[in-house]
Amino acid sequence: MNYRILLVDDSPLLRATARRAVLQAGAAPELVREAQNGKEALAALAKEPADIVLLDINMPVMDGYQFVEEKVKLPALAAMKVALVTTEGNKKRLERMSQLGVTHYLRKPFEPEELRALVCELFQGKQ
Repeated sequence: MNYRILLVDDSPLLRATARRAVLQAGAAPELVREAQNGKEALAALAKEPADIVLLDINMPVMDGYQFVEEKVKLPALAAMKVALVTTEGNKKRLERMSQLGVTHYLRKPFEPEELRALVCELFQGKQ
C-alpha cells in the first residue's frame, strides 16, 4: 500500500506498536512517519502531507483535539483521514471530534489485530 501514514502519540511504545501494526497491514516502511504531539504532527504535515493520521488525544504541547481543530483550517489537509487511537472516553469530546471529520476510533488498550483491522479499513476507504 502506498499510503503515507503519520502516527501521533506521546508514547514511544505505542508508536512502535502502531508502526508494527501498519506495516503488517501493508504500509510501506518509508511512508510511515511519527510525531510526539499535535504541534510536531502539523510541522511534519507542512513538509509532507499524509493520507492517514493515527492520533492520540491526550498529549502534551498540543493535544489531539487542538490538532484536529487546526487541521480543519488547512485546505491542503482536507482529504486526510484521521483515526483516534486513545484512552479518551468523554462522549462529548469524541462527538466533537467526529463533527470535525474524525472518521474512526480505537480505544486503548487495544490488541495489535484491532489496529491492523482499523488501518486496513482506512486503506479501503482511500481507494
